[in-house]
Amino acid sequence: MTSTTPLCRVLLALVLIAGARASKGDHRLSEVLVEGEEWQVAIEGLGFADGLSYDAAGNVYFADLRGPNAGVYRLAPDGTKTQLAKGGKSGTRLGPDGRLYACGGSKLVAYELPGGKETTIADGLGTNDLAVSRHGHVYITDTGKQQVTVVDPKTGQAKPADAGIEKPNGIGLSPDGATLFVSDYGGVHVWSFKVQPDGTLTEKKALMTMKAPEKNPTVAGGDGMTLDADGRVYVTTAVGLQVFDAGGKLLGVLPKPGNGPLVSAGFGGKDLGQLYVACGDKLYRRKTKVKGAPPQARP
Repeated sequence: MTSTTPLCRVLLALVLIAGARASKGDHRLSEVLVEGEEWQVAIEGLGFADGLSYDAAGNVYFADLRGPNAGVYRLAPDGTKTQLAKGGKSGTRLGPDGRLYACGGSKLVAYELPGGKETTIADGLGTNDLAVSRHGHVYITDTGKQQVTVVDPKTGQAKPADAGIEKPNGIGLSPDGATLFVSDYGGVHVWSFKVQPDGTLTEKKALMTMKAPEKNPTVAGGDGMTLDADGRVYVTTAVGLQVFDAGGKLLGVLPKPGNGPLVSAGFGGKDLGQLYVACGDKLYRRKTKVKGAPPQARP
């Protein structure tokens, strides 16, 4: 057996510790998290929470998908909850025209704010989640068809924008609107696309690799998605909320705050300085050092 001096043993231990931390990447979450702050319950007693989004004033929009109170709601920064519509939607997102777009079942609809008057934009769609570009194009993940669909809200015309992702699910746009991200519920990648002014998607790339459970290492369960103002991407997965920098590097994983499925994420509150997640029958929030990316505005 090779002998080592006490100093060598200490240095070796430090190297091993540093290596373990670097492999997890969680220490880089200090860029995002406020020391000492933990998840707090924002709303409880829901049937099943999903479809988180927000506006520039810090209002959080979400859907309750199950039970007698299923619907689309607004949570104001002061904690006031208002129902905008009956019937839950799996995705919501504010558009550059000031309307709240929502998808669920086979429909894409838009709600006038603050009142909630509903207009059907398109029907006969496969819907999971959605994003709205600064040019007004609505991108919808159709998990069953392995497709991303783009809808022109002026005409209701829908057509495939991409095909081939195993189970496209969460979707979001970079703060400058130039890049679209799509998480794969059936694999381990978050895919990126360049967004063209006419709504087409180009330069498809498997930009990020999500961590997956040890029992199923090829399926991370990438679900809902949000972005902060610096371009970091937050994806809800089977192992927790995974945070990537704008270049696609994993910064770390935040464990689930509750027992239910972790399915959606967004920002809200004063100055968009709180991170929200939908987990089972509750919404959780925590203060952050970063701010949410403002909703897409007209160019």
